Amino acid sequence: MTTTAPARENSRDLVDSAAPSELFDRIGRRRSPVTLPGYGKGRVNRDRGQRRSPQPLSQEEIVAILRQLNPKTLGGCRDRALIVMLWRTGLRIREALDLKPEDLDLDGGFLRVMHGKGDRFRIVGIDPSALAVIREWLKLRSRIPNLPARTAPVFCTIMQPCPGGHMGQPAVRSKLKLLAERAGVEKRVHPHGFRHTHATELALENMPLYVIKEQLGHEYISTTERYIARLAPVHRLKYVHERPALGEL
Repeated sequence: MTTTAPARENSRDLVDSAAPSELFDRIGRRRSPVTLPGYGKGRVNRDRGQRRSPQPLSQEEIVAILRQLNPKTLGGCRDRALIVMLWRTGLRIREALDLKPEDLDLDGGFLRVMHGKGDRFRIVGIDPSALAVIREWLKLRSRIPNLPARTAPVFCTIMQPCPGGHMGQPAVRSKLKLLAERAGVEKRVHPHGFRHTHATELALENMPLYVIKEQLGHEYISTTERYIARLAPVHRLKYVHERPALGEL
């Protein structure tokens, strides 16, 4: 979508009027104008009142998306690892993009989310098949010239001469939309959809609810119960589908 002139002017006004402490996030990155207080004030929200149904992706759909990437290139290998990370760990997109190499324990098969939602810390498990994909990216990442390997995010920018920056969420969303179109996936594909998919898969694998809660980083198990009830109502529907058949009408 093309940014309109009033929107650009509004962004400049917000930046000019913001206090210096508001212009940077907790780790020193300059904030986007859309995150500043007052952004969008007075605009009409066209999606207000609408509710979108969550659409977890099937394994076949995700594999089709991954096949649009060339794992032998830097960008393709990185994006492939990022998608697998979102899918197989259920991380929120910001949590994934904030990961540093020191947050990963590949031998132990887990990662540390240092600042999750509500600034909560948690340990997230990674299965061996996902670890293999992430290892491929880390191996290729270590060969990038001029990359500050220890301080750069795991999923960093790769453009020379100054690689190692933070990837932007809008860029990830745009890339996923493009990959889905190429793969012929008709569902809405977005970063949080992989989190939905992860939760659905764990529920269908009969994973204990408390395990799903800790994996997703929910504060209360009741939140996880509502989450699963929306995403994976299969267990409830199973009982309805197995009701005795109607007699002749």
